[in-house]
Amino acid sequence: MASLYILLAIFLWSSLGIFVRLSGVSVHVLIFYSFAVSVFVQAIILSHKKYRKEIPDVKKLKIPVILGFFSLLNTSTYFYAFKHTTIANAVLTHYTAPVIVAFLAALFLKEIITKRIVISITFASAGLLIMLNGFSLEGGHTAGIIAGLLSGFAYAIIIIFIRIHAKNFNPLVLAFFTNISILIFLAPFIGEFPLRALWSFLVMGIVHSTIAPILYYKGLQSVTANKAAILGYLEPVCAVLLGFAFLKEIPGINSIFGGLFIIFSGYITIREKIPENNLPG
Repeated sequence: MASLYILLAIFLWSSLGIFVRLSGVSVHVLIFYSFAVSVFVQAIILSHKKYRKEIPDVKKLKIPVILGFFSLLNTSTYFYAFKHTTIANAVLTHYTAPVIVAFLAALFLKEIITKRIVISITFASAGLLIMLNGFSLEGGHTAGIIAGLLSGFAYAIIIIFIRIHAKNFNPLVLAFFTNISILIFLAPFIGEFPLRALWSFLVMGIVHSTIAPILYYKGLQSVTANKAAILGYLEPVCAVLLGFAFLKEIPGINSIFGGLFIIFSGYITIREKIPENNLPG
């Protein structure tokens, strides 16, 4: 069931690129108001007495603040990628995360790193080079691809961080305080409310920033970091299909081959068999 929670969250997130592209507003404005909607919805739920006792003391709030910082870095670079390259490029570069997780898990969670994982790094790197080789610097895609890669790095940090600390928080409480942290970080840069994009704020705030994170955090309470990252490969498949269905985007040959290299690197990672005594608790 824990894996199903993560799969459902990833499926919902796979539609993010469509809403980012159709919203027609700046990345920071889109993030701020969609997360504001999310905080409002979560606050209503948390007002129930059964959740109030789950709210942590002030000392523990440093965890969602740190998570909020990396979540903002992940979200902002990911959204930037959606706006400056194709849906396929943005999502596929973002999903270098499982390979990065493999190294970070070895460092912070004592999960094993092996020759197979090193090989997966090689394939992921080759995939990125293929994708980047398909575009000139003037074409605009390079900035989007680099942003997608940065979002993948931030996403990997989030997976490790949640894996370490998620058991100490109710998933809804963790999502709520993380989102509040994001709003505080962004508030000084917000000076407008584009009413035309209200629909996107509502959908993204409720679906992508409330329902999906709660499902994901709940799943990560029982699923290992590497497995959680690999389950995310539902997203690039669905995202590319949705990009074609709604935006008529057909991935280029470099995106297809580079993306296949990246996905294969993730497959190599998940095929690595890790002894039970090396898994995190």
